[in-house]
Amino acid sequence: MESGFKTYQKYLDSLRENPLLNTVSDSELNNLLQLGSAEEWPKKTCIIDCKRALYKFHIIISGRLKIYKTNGSNNRHLTLFMLRKGDMFDVLSLLDNQEHHVYYETLDELKVLCIPIVNMKTWIDKNPGFTQNLLTYLTKQIRTLENYVIDVSLEDTSTRLAKLLLNHSNKKSNTIDGISDLSHDELAGMIGTTRAVVNRQLQHLREEGIIDITRKHITINNIEALIKITESNK
Repeated sequence: MESGFKTYQKYLDSLRENPLLNTVSDSELNNLLQLGSAEEWPKKTCIIDCKRALYKFHIIISGRLKIYKTNGSNNRHLTLFMLRKGDMFDVLSLLDNQEHHVYYETLDELKVLCIPIVNMKTWIDKNPGFTQNLLTYLTKQIRTLENYVIDVSLEDTSTRLAKLLLNHSNKKSNTIDGISDLSHDELAGMIGTTRAVVNRQLQHLREEGIIDITRKHITINNIEALIKITESNK
């Protein structure tokens, strides 16, 4: 990626704001940018697959990316992660040199910095402080998956949905951030159920006065009641 363009400065500013790169000097951030290329992927597309992710490393500059598994026999899918600005992928392929058999889909127009894996590994060798940040990042993802498995295995769908809404709630505005514009099918994939179940549970929450639903907008009216749902099975 060549310096001197507005895109370069925007990407550089994004890297400077990224907590995963807080140990990296400005000169090394510039080196990282020059190793990669800026790419823009359209909304609702599957631009990459596990083979590409084996040879390219990506840093999200803006937009959201869904990482998921799917069952072709019943068309159900399970969302493993929703990545946003500052997230990186695929960390597993970077570390173990193996294909990570998952699917990737853009939920918005996505801007990414794309870096050849070989170049990324060379850059990491010169910036050992980044390695610790990357391991901490990977640990958080493992904990997220652990909690996900526990919830899907032990909690009912009403509890899982309540947790999802609380985890994305804005305490100041009582709105749902980051997922409010997603379809019910996408929400279902995030809690391991079906769209019909999510529709039914959301309607129940609205009828109880716990939430309001308008087009692409969910507002929490009674956060205490939502918390009570998550605690009912403890």
